[in-house]
Amino acid sequence: MLSLDGDPRSLNIIGGSGGPAHLQGGTGGVGEGPIVHITASQLIANNLQATVATDQALQLRNVRASQIASHCPPPSRIFCGRQDILEKMQHFFSDSGIQHIYVLHGLGGAGKTQIALKFINESSSRFSNIFFIDTSTVATINAGLKNIAVIKDFGDSPQDGLLWLISKVEEWLLCFDNADDPNINLHDYIPQCNHGNVIITSRNPGMCVHAGSNSLVSDMEEEDAVALLLKSALQKATVHTEQIAAEIVKSLHHLPLAIVQAGAFISKSRNLDGYLALYTKNQARLLSEKPAQSHDHYARTVYTTWQMSFDRLTPPAAMFLQHCAFLHYNGISEEIFSYASKYQFYPKGPSEEELQKPLEFLSHFVEPTGEWDSLRFLDATNEVQSYSLISFDAEKKVFSIHPLVHSWSRGTVQNPEGYMFTMGSILGMAISERPQWDMQLTSLLLHPHVELAIQMNTKVAWLFKSQYAIIFREGGKYKQVEKLDEEVLEELKQILGDHHPDTLRTMGNLSSSYSGLGEHQKAKELQGIVLEKRKRLLGENHPDTLHTMARLAISYSELGEHQKAKELQVLVLAKQKQVLGENHPHTLRTMVSLANSYSNLGEHQEAKELEAIVLEKQKQVLGENHPDTLLTMGNLAISYSDLGEDQKAKELRVLVLEKRKRVLGDNHPDTLEIQELLDNM
Repeated sequence: MLSLDGDPRSLNIIGGSGGPAHLQGGTGGVGEGPIVHITASQLIANNLQATVATDQALQLRNVRASQIASHCPPPSRIFCGRQDILEKMQHFFSDSGIQHIYVLHGLGGAGKTQIALKFINESSSRFSNIFFIDTSTVATINAGLKNIAVIKDFGDSPQDGLLWLISKVEEWLLCFDNADDPNINLHDYIPQCNHGNVIITSRNPGMCVHAGSNSLVSDMEEEDAVALLLKSALQKATVHTEQIAAEIVKSLHHLPLAIVQAGAFISKSRNLDGYLALYTKNQARLLSEKPAQSHDHYARTVYTTWQMSFDRLTPPAAMFLQHCAFLHYNGISEEIFSYASKYQFYPKGPSEEELQKPLEFLSHFVEPTGEWDSLRFLDATNEVQSYSLISFDAEKKVFSIHPLVHSWSRGTVQNPEGYMFTMGSILGMAISERPQWDMQLTSLLLHPHVELAIQMNTKVAWLFKSQYAIIFREGGKYKQVEKLDEEVLEELKQILGDHHPDTLRTMGNLSSSYSGLGEHQKAKELQGIVLEKRKRLLGENHPDTLHTMARLAISYSELGEHQKAKELQVLVLAKQKQVLGENHPHTLRTMVSLANSYSNLGEHQEAKELEAIVLEKQKQVLGENHPDTLLTMGNLAISYSDLGEDQKAKELRVLVLEKRKRVLGDNHPDTLEIQELLDNM
């Protein structure tokens, strides 16, 4: 019942500085930042696309997979050169019957990802499946491997994804992109078998330890670099322009990122002839600034290009870019800021004075009435996009900043702690004001930003820490939730005392974290403490006391003490009917939990009867399409099945499926769950 609450081939090549995905191919290419999605055989012929779409709808088991699964991006339309590396890769992957691992490594900005995408685009027919995984963190690797399992209907974990690759003796291709973190041992994620193909792109030359072959991706040949600059600058190739371009690319040391960025600048000013003078004039001053990374002069050259673009931004656009440097570089959504602009102040939370800086930032994008102004926001983001300092995914409607630009942007601010506080607070404000219907999608969007804020040890009010905990809880990150709850609890004990309602509420949240971690005994014990305090402070019949009793009953059930759970739920239900009324949402939730206990005890008839009562009340109080109503309908269908009334169960599940598709969408977990139950009937 559902509750409410091998051995790899050995060949080595050394090569250069790699870079963001959009570089080698110019603007419009894919950034070196994480591609938070994974693709399965998206380069297969068009006549299979409908089948793939149908399979996905049947196989994806959660909303996270539906957000991540996508097509493998093509290389940039202005991709130039790199034929030596591509020919070596073609030769390396031409043999069969052995696992091939190829590493593209080098400095960020040299075009590693674009080379990988170009090879995949030209060689897709030789591979049975192609998977593209963002390898920037352990979390994104696990998400990618998990979704191989989900898409292939082979389980629901990273280990299942690896097992599918190991068991599938085919010429699949697995691309680990942005494997830059030296603290991540990629060996743990490479399928240990004698088949398949692996491409790794990384700034870390240490990744070559995994390779049968590797290439250093470094500077371009001059002819290719000139062609790339003219294409990205929207300039025709003439004797004159090629001569000027040759001088420019030489000054940029033939580094693809610098070339593309210069091209973007020139396309804006339409002044190819004047670029070199402008660059030379600013070089001494700009190269004297400390770079975000302690690399060689190539990094400084890249930063010079970015700084020249940055200096042309209006204050709101520059401010926006600088603040976004303190969010995660991917998945920056307008909703984060628009939700935060609607923040309602809580009496015990931070004051307007304390949130002066966040409010000042948001004021650039709101009307005098306080309403969010999307046009102002669009003006700023469009301006930043025009210099290729930020990119926009029209399909997912999110912005992203190349990781190197992201790091450089932080170096342009004088008070990083203040920026961290501003964006950390805006995140907390946004979470607290997001609409209830947007809970799942927004939690997926906000999770990496919250994770970064925690990693940077951003100092924010306790109220916003508690909002961070909500995001982690929705993502099933209970260890992080536990840590945050404990921090908030200690702060509240000092600020408000051990017995304040907010302190007790946080203790209740911490008990839920224990439950999520499977520490049900600890959860039960902490709930017992909260219950005694609430009884003493509020009385036995106060709604908060009754809510704690209901939560304690669920802990009993989680510990297998179903009879104790049932007895306590009966008591709570009687009190809630008296205090809150028979139709109050809390009362109805307790009735659903009691029905679950009946089912756990084998009392299926009692469960069915109670669920039928709850369903009618929820239809009246909440409406037929409310998620709670649909959940009860699903539970009732399970009771029908338990009682052998399979036809009734099927009819009800069909109805629930239709409603959930309409209300929650095809790929919501609850929708997929009902679909799976129907498929198995």
